[in-house]
Amino acid sequence: MQDSGISVLFKGINFQRLLLGLWVTLRIALITIGISLALGLLFGLLMTRKNRFVRGFCRAWLEIVRFMPQLVLLYLAYFGFSRLFGWNLEGELSAVLVFSFWGIAEMGDLFRGALTSIPTHQRESAAALGLTKRQINRYVLLPQTVRRLLPQVINLATRMIKTTALVKMINVTEVLKVGQQIIGQHYREPSVAFWIYATVLLLYFMICWPISLLAAWMEKRSE
Repeated sequence: MQDSGISVLFKGINFQRLLLGLWVTLRIALITIGISLALGLLFGLLMTRKNRFVRGFCRAWLEIVRFMPQLVLLYLAYFGFSRLFGWNLEGELSAVLVFSFWGIAEMGDLFRGALTSIPTHQRESAAALGLTKRQINRYVLLPQTVRRLLPQVINLATRMIKTTALVKMINVTEVLKVGQQIIGQHYREPSVAFWIYATVLLLYFMICWPISLLAAWMEKRSE
């Protein structure tokens, strides 16, 4: 029975279909991570401003992201906005918008934490040496912030890759959705579900494990 189940994986183009689904997963994740990095740094800077309105807005955004499940946000973007505003958002676009909304806030909070963890006396010492504010930011604060931030950013990127599995709920044909389709087409094979899901698990592992190792290595380097 197990032999017949695993043979489904290599029957026809089933394995190629899984790889194509994996590319959809990676495409959504890479676009989202790129947007989150670019706008998350700006969001983190805004969180350090003294303006109460700006800080309150950023805090509200962050709290929404932390307490609202991503699946609910996906449903809201894909189904809710289409009904309320008549927008016909595609599944992938909805996923990118939702995960970027989440990633920007999380990335910004990481950046804020790394920036504010730098001792105040370093700014004061740099200013006493005659450095301008721009020079202090460029040569003193930014290098230390990036060094402290990188391991956390990589960990967040790993979480975002794994969370993309939720997009199957809004009809995006990513790797897990493809796996379910293959299982449905070969439901009479009793062990097919095990082999397909095990393969999907392995594909995620092959992507996320090297990233996790990189994060651990960078964390040790930053100590």
